[in-house]
Amino acid sequence: MRYHNITKDDMLNGDGLRVVLWVAGCDHCCKDCHNPVTWDPDGGLPFNDEVKQELFNELDRDYISGITLSGGDPLHQANLMDITVLAGEIRDKYPDKTIWLYTGADWESIYELPVMKYIDVLVDGEFEADKKDVKLRWKGSSNQRVIDVQETLNSDNPLTPVIHCPDYYE
Repeated sequence: MRYHNITKDDMLNGDGLRVVLWVAGCDHCCKDCHNPVTWDPDGGLPFNDEVKQELFNELDRDYISGITLSGGDPLHQANLMDITVLAGEIRDKYPDKTIWLYTGADWESIYELPVMKYIDVLVDGEFEADKKDVKLRWKGSSNQRVIDVQETLNSDNPLTPVIHCPDYYE
């Protein structure tokens, strides 16, 4: 896996103050993407133990609510195995921190992936420029959903996602 950046004390990519890992690799290539530099899976820098320790050092801070995995697409084939392992390590080491994941894939096509057992909130769906709305909470376009993953997986019908929050800031 490769990555482009780690954002510290982020308030834009999930609830509370977060650390964000921006991975390399995305096949969605959405028109007007806010981060097209991350599309190339061979771009950025190698994700290694030193980088992982940097993430853990941030997660050690009491005021950090959790981590957001973004990019690029954490579920890109170049990332999926490593993201699954990393999310499992974070869940074990920081059980009270939340894990958010942004992907261009739709919930219905990914809900059975093993990584989902570690994810608290998923923002799914490709960014659609014609549905962009700057007033939306934690997503860029109105087709995307902010899904409570664990509540959805534990429901009677995991194909019907439980929405995590209202669409708009109040």
